[in-house]
Amino acid sequence: MSLTALSPLDGRYYEDTKPLRTCFSEYALMRYRVYIEIEYLIALSKEPGVKECTELDNDTQTQLKSIYKNFSINDAQNIKQIEEKTKHDVKAIEYFLQEKLRENNLTSHIPFIHFALTSEDINNLAYSLMWQHAVQKIYSKELEHVYLKLKSLAQQYAQLPMLSMTHGQPATPTTAGKELNVFVMRLQRQIQQLKNHKLQGKLNGATGTFAAHTIAYPDVDWINFSKKFISSLGLEPLTVTTQVNSYDSLAESYQTISRINTILLDLSRDMWLYISRGIFKQKVNENEVGSSTMPHKVNPIYFENAEGNAGMANALFNHLAQTLPISRMQRDLSGSTIIRNQGVALAHSFLTVKNIRKGLERVEPDTSRLENELNEHWEILAEAVQTVLRKYGRENAYDEIKRLTHGIQLNETTYTQLVDKLGIPSGEKKKLLALTPFIYLGQCSNLSAL
Repeated sequence: MSLTALSPLDGRYYEDTKPLRTCFSEYALMRYRVYIEIEYLIALSKEPGVKECTELDNDTQTQLKSIYKNFSINDAQNIKQIEEKTKHDVKAIEYFLQEKLRENNLTSHIPFIHFALTSEDINNLAYSLMWQHAVQKIYSKELEHVYLKLKSLAQQYAQLPMLSMTHGQPATPTTAGKELNVFVMRLQRQIQQLKNHKLQGKLNGATGTFAAHTIAYPDVDWINFSKKFISSLGLEPLTVTTQVNSYDSLAESYQTISRINTILLDLSRDMWLYISRGIFKQKVNENEVGSSTMPHKVNPIYFENAEGNAGMANALFNHLAQTLPISRMQRDLSGSTIIRNQGVALAHSFLTVKNIRKGLERVEPDTSRLENELNEHWEILAEAVQTVLRKYGRENAYDEIKRLTHGIQLNETTYTQLVDKLGIPSGEKKKLLALTPFIYLGQCSNLSAL
């Protein structure tokens, strides 16, 4: 951990965000660019219409692919030294690969590195693949752990009664499992959208016209070549563009994770409030300190940390999603510096998920507090009473029960007295007298298992 890091992601949270460095770092960007350039060269060599770029045999292809598979920090430093002269990061990649081809006796193929391409052809594919791999291989796996943990807790506490709070006031009872399953179902939908989403890529030259490609080899079907190449990378071809990828598909992915962050932020605040009410308690870690002056405290730090990181991530995602798809006419550079921060946004999202996971692992319901809360608020059964009265045609059922319960806290005795005075069939009265806040749970058990 660097104590002089400017960003907490590279300092305080270095270890937590370390897995993302394989996808988001200057080194990673260089490696992905090298990957695109080499695969493009191999694809060109296989195109019959590009006769001057002779087909590379399997051994040579393997040799070339080892350049990106074994890409090292030293390679990245060499590229950086070239960039100091060129003042152009993608051109530095090209010059680096020219030298690699010389070392491998492939000088005849040097002219076909970055052939007819613009920097954005390489960059948009690299950035999309960096994002796709980070989301699929790192972020989604951590999110799946949280999803499964929530689902397990929802089933475990499916029949554990809990006082609801609407507007912060006692309301119709629920179960702890049903409330947790609300978040399970919300996450399930977004996770599915994230899995189904396809990122797009473009490879069509300086202004998206294939002009340089066509002037050199007019008989090659460059549109089909581009589609085939982009598909081979695991992306969806984007054929009609300006110089830049519109980044609509990338923005859509940002927004999906932003919605996941919002759901997890909502969960964090609810868990914070449950802990504050005392109906959920935290397992004590003897080595932790809750306050520099109050020795007794055990703070809900993981849910608070998750909330803060979710907010930070969404601020970045909103700017990325609103700004990247906009480019003056055929191209401007405003998006170039912005897109480099997509890894920062995902890192804060990753921290959100990791902290939710830690928070869920250390909380458990306090059954006695849950019971006490419910026992203190029998007035929440007023809904049931007025609904049964409506069943028997009482036009003013709501107002009648409101006069007896509005702003009044009932206990078991006063509730029983209220029901005894109702003029309803004995069977219905018996049902209401048997009702308690602990069993007025509707379909909670079934809802917890959906």
